Formats: sequence, C-alpha cells, structure tokens
Amino acid sequence: MEKIASFTVNHETLLPGLYISRVDGDITTYDLRTRRPNTDDLMDHSTMHSCEHMLATYLRNSPLKDDIIYFGPMGCQTGFYLLVRNADDASVLETLKTACRDVLAHEGEVFGNSSVECGNYRTLNLQKAKDECARYLKVLDGVDAQNLNY
Repeated sequence: MEKIASFTVNHETLLPGLYISRVDGDITTYDLRTRRPNTDDLMDHSTMHSCEHMLATYLRNSPLKDDIIYFGPMGCQTGFYLLVRNADDASVLETLKTACRDVLAHEGEVFGNSSVECGNYRTLNLQKAKDECARYLKVLDGVDAQNLNY
C-alpha cells in the first residue's frame, strides 16, 4: 500500500510554520503547524477546539471565504489543515495573520458556544484560543510566502 503524502514528511525535524501539504487540481491543502511534533508541548483538546471555532469563523468571513473548502485540527494536536481553492500563498498567509489578530482582539464568547451549535461546547475557552493564536502569529511573522515547502 502507498504511503499518504503527509507520512513522508519527517516529523522529527518539522518546525512550526505554514506549509503546502499537497495540491489537488485547484485545491491547496495547507499545513498550519502551530507546535513541534513529537514533543511534550502539544495542544490540549480545549485549545484545539477553541481555535477551530474561532479561526474557522474568521477565515470563513474573510476575503477568501468563497474559496475555503475546509479548516480543522490535526489529530496529532500539532496544528490545523486549511484547504483553499484557487489559492494564492501570499493571500492565504496574510488572511491567516489577520484571522489570528482578529481572535486576539475578540471580546465575548467563543463562536458557536452553545449546545445547539456545538457537540462539545463546554470545552471552549477564548483565552486558550487567544494564547495559541498569539503564539502562531509570531511564527507566521517569520514565514516567507514564496517558500512554503517542508
């Protein structure tokens, strides 16, 4: 059986950043790596879940909203996947930075913070989302949109 592409990336040397995971026709899958893999410094469930709600909402309300296919967490607790149609890497990078800044400036409840809107709303925590977005924004500030290869 063939390995899937993400299993061919050396996770022992992978650092936080923004990477192109794969391109399928007009859809680009971005690896939003917020944590270094295989360390004791992984996102807990509440952090992943809260970031998912906040970033997905801001991304789906951004100028890229019509081209976003999917945003969600990695099961390994080290980041997120973002699938974008007709992606322009520089625009994706700037949109991610803006979304992180929007989370940092957000006041009030986490988006979707009710039993009607979410299947596990009790784990949502705005401060955890803000902390993770602040951490990732520092990483994104050092990313070169011209080189998003692993």
